[in-house]
Amino acid sequence: MEGLVMTAQIILSLSILVGLHEMGHLLAAKFFGMRVEQFSIGFPPKIFSFKYKETEYALSAIPLGGYVKISGMIDESMDTEAMKLPPQPHEFRSKPAWQRLIVMLGGIFVNVILGILIFISLTFVFGDQIISKDQVNANGGIIAKDLGKEIGFETGDKIVKINGQEFEDFSKVMDTKLFLGKASYYTVLRNGEEVKIPIPSDFIENFSDEKAMGNFIIPKIPISIVEMMQDGLGKRLGLQEGDIFVSLGGQEVLDGRDIRKIIAAYKGDTITASIRRNSEILNLNAAVKQDTLLGVMLGMPEGFLTTVNYGIGQSTTLGTKRAFGVIFTQLQAFGKIFRGELSVTKSLSGPIGIAQAYGGSWDWQRFWRLTGLLSMVLAFMNLLPIPALDGGHVMFLSYEIISGRKPSDKFLENAQKVGMVFLLALMAFIIFNDIFKIEFIKNLFGL
Repeated sequence: MEGLVMTAQIILSLSILVGLHEMGHLLAAKFFGMRVEQFSIGFPPKIFSFKYKETEYALSAIPLGGYVKISGMIDESMDTEAMKLPPQPHEFRSKPAWQRLIVMLGGIFVNVILGILIFISLTFVFGDQIISKDQVNANGGIIAKDLGKEIGFETGDKIVKINGQEFEDFSKVMDTKLFLGKASYYTVLRNGEEVKIPIPSDFIENFSDEKAMGNFIIPKIPISIVEMMQDGLGKRLGLQEGDIFVSLGGQEVLDGRDIRKIIAAYKGDTITASIRRNSEILNLNAAVKQDTLLGVMLGMPEGFLTTVNYGIGQSTTLGTKRAFGVIFTQLQAFGKIFRGELSVTKSLSGPIGIAQAYGGSWDWQRFWRLTGLLSMVLAFMNLLPIPALDGGHVMFLSYEIISGRKPSDKFLENAQKVGMVFLLALMAFIIFNDIFKIEFIKNLFGL
């Protein structure tokens, strides 16, 4: 079921992104009087289509892209026979170079605008929920997991600065831009002394999924009982909603995921829970029978999260900054890959990796956040100067505008073929790379 939810989310997201991207090309082409023969979301075979005026609109079966076929344009359709005929006034090749350039930039422009609007809307509607650095440090600092210990963190460290700068929101300690930066480091307070913890240049390769993020560092957050779920050990202990764990079985409760392991060690015996209820510390006892579950829902104490709401003006500024921050992050990642600081196989993700990012449950806030991110990434990738991408057409048209000389149709046709072969090879590599990053495949081949 989770796989179906992941698949449905990525198909819906790509359909929105590709449909609007190609619509940008279509509207610009029609504005300048060019004939648009086909508009398709997805690649053939067609699922269904209809014709309105001179344009056929189609929904196709392979949801990994889409296309607009504009008369008189050398594109992925490779319709070279039509290019042998004399140019017609309604054709792409008959229009001035500046008009053709706007048409090719139309899809990229729409993706940028869509990404900005999504980030502005998310910022305005949901605001930000933050855990402040001061709250974390007042509660005992961080818990160092395996990846955190690997670079020098210790449980109890209090992060006071990032790259020498003060910060407020604790989530900044796991900002992607931090891992992609050069010579990034944390400053922590340990036993009353400041300690500098540098971040290795290839450290981001460890964060392939949310599970890996949880293996880095987590803040020491008081673990509270949000809801009593069922009969069991929790009710026999006398736990109530709002109780905050101090210890369980004599151990400090640092991570809710460890509770079941602690209880299992007391099976057939009596366990003691020390909890804070209002301002009072209570010690509760109960026998652990066959159940090793508390039967409660755990969460943060009320008021531990700080909600920051923004007006439309602040949301516009912050949302736009966040949208373009995606492109800045892409540029940083490309720079690290070209410098050999990041592995290509670990850094690239395709449809499978993206679907996993959407998750197996439908969360609209996460859906739109990832769709906005993908919209900006799609705009960036399409602007790369690779033949068969919009950026390739933009490169040749820019040359034509600057030099006053138009590349020959034969040259453009060959460039398109080379670009298509490159993109198909890249797509195949990315998909197989996604497959081999799946855990059971890695285990099967001993990777």
